[in-house]
This record gives sequence, structure tokens and C-alpha cells, in this order.
Amino acid sequence: MKERIKKVVFGYLPGFVLGVITAISISVIAATYFPSNQTTYDNSVSGLQSTNVQGAIDELYGVCTAKPPGEQIIEDNGLEKDPYECRYFFTGANPNNYVTFNGEKAGWRIISVGCDGTIKIMKTANINTSYTLAWDTSNKNNWARPATLNTYLNGTYLNSLSSEAQGQIVAYDYSIGPVTLSNNDLASQVNNENSTTWNGKIALPTVSEYLRTNSNSNCKTLSLNNNNSSTCKNTTWMFNSISWWILSLRSGTSDYVFGVSSNGDVLNYIASFTGYAVRPAITLSSEVQITGGDGSQSNPYTLG
Repeated sequence: MKERIKKVVFGYLPGFVLGVITAISISVIAATYFPSNQTTYDNSVSGLQSTNVQGAIDELYGVCTAKPPGEQIIEDNGLEKDPYECRYFFTGANPNNYVTFNGEKAGWRIISVGCDGTIKIMKTANINTSYTLAWDTSNKNNWARPATLNTYLNGTYLNSLSSEAQGQIVAYDYSIGPVTLSNNDLASQVNNENSTTWNGKIALPTVSEYLRTNSNSNCKTLSLNNNNSSTCKNTTWMFNSISWWILSLRSGTSDYVFGVSSNGDVLNYIASFTGYAVRPAITLSSEVQITGGDGSQSNPYTLG
């Protein structure tokens, strides 16, 4: 780890930090990881938020200004910095992002790590095994109304979780803004999704989150939803051969919402349809830390 820190420092830190480093003994750097967090510099030159050396290292290392929620998370090769929000997404076909939550070993996977230290996870399996849960039985695509699925997840399902699991969940501003069908501008899509939020404890992944977990840059646009079955499904871990609901609603409609089909297409359906699986998304408090595991399915991360 010391060698890796030194590599980050000397390979990537801009001149303003190197100027500070020249005043510090290299042997001290290697031995103590820059113990003096009070050393300051002019961050107006760098564009970074941090005003101390260790903070700059952390920021460049991939955790913005927040403390990392677990060193294993930060070092995983599947974690990719998001260009649209201060978050880090697990991308690719099968990154090491499995986590044990609610006593379910490897029953959840980490979607992203926020710069505020929160960890967003989603359930790997379908909880709508009888296929009786509609997104909304009144066929309205307003999640905050609340929609039928919103009521179920934040009532019956939330109450079914262990007290420990419930204590690890934080109320979060989930993005429920409209998504334009076949949009090929992911930046505008993220902005549209974020234009409206709902604060609660359990929701679903959004369309843009599904796209952002794809390691193929050509698959990060909704306009490619019709050929995901042949290309894009193979480069995102969120695909799992079942059809499941997404949180996002289709813009310009009052009754259509999005889902991922069993062949990987991102399509829109009427909200009253009951044939889709439900894979809840939950945000864990920044106080929750990764305490063990390597994120593989056989040795998932553990929380503490």
C-alpha cells in the first residue's frame, strides 16, 4: 500500500503538491503516509476541493473528499469514477461487488459508492416471486404519489428486514425525474432524472444507473436499448436473465415506466403490468463500513 500511495503521489499529483512534497523527507513519506493532515496548499490552482496533502491524495486516489467506506472497495478494478455525479460505479460483467446484507450472504451487490460515504446496493434476486406486484396498480407512473410498489417496499418489505439491516439504511433522495425514450445523451438523461427526487428508504435503480454500470462506452446510451440483447447485456453485471422494474418513468406519459427485459433491452411498459421482477435498491449510511471480504460471490464484503 505504501508503494501504491507513493505511485499516486509522484505519478499523478500536480506541481502544487510536488512543491509541498519537496519540503518533506521521502523516508517520512514512505513510513507515515503523510501524517500531518494540517499541511496546506492553495487549492485554487489544482481545482481539487481538499486543502491538505492527505486530502489531495485521497481525492486523486478515488474517494473525493470523503473517507473511503472500505479499502477493498476503493481498490477494486471494477470501480469507475462517474463523470456526472460524485459517485463511483461498479462496472463490467462481473466485478467484485457482492455484499452480505440482512444476513443474506452475497444476496446484494453494490451499485455505487458516493463521495458522502454512502453505499448504494441492490438485491440480486427477485422479491416478486409470485409476480403479483405491479409498479402501480392504478397505472400511474408517479413514484412519490406513492406508487403501489413504493408503498410495499417501504412498508411490508422494509419491516421484513432485520433490525440491524434497518438501522444501516439511510433515507435518501432517489432520482425519479422523467426519461426520454431512446435518448442518446446520458448527461442530459442524468440531469432529467435528478430534476425530481423522492426521499425514502427503499426504491429501485434508475435507467441511467443501469447504463452507467456498463463497461462498454458504446452501451451508455438509452438509444441502444433495442440491441442490448446482442451486445450490451454482456458488459453489465445488472443483467441477470429476468425482466425487472426500474424506477424511472417515461417522459410525456402518465402511465409508462421503464424496465429491463430478460434479453437485456431497456424498454417501457405500463405501470400496472405485473409480470416483472422487483430488485430493491437501498442506500446505506455513511457510518456503515466494509469490514471484511473481497467482494467476490464466494467471499462477499461484510458490513460493520
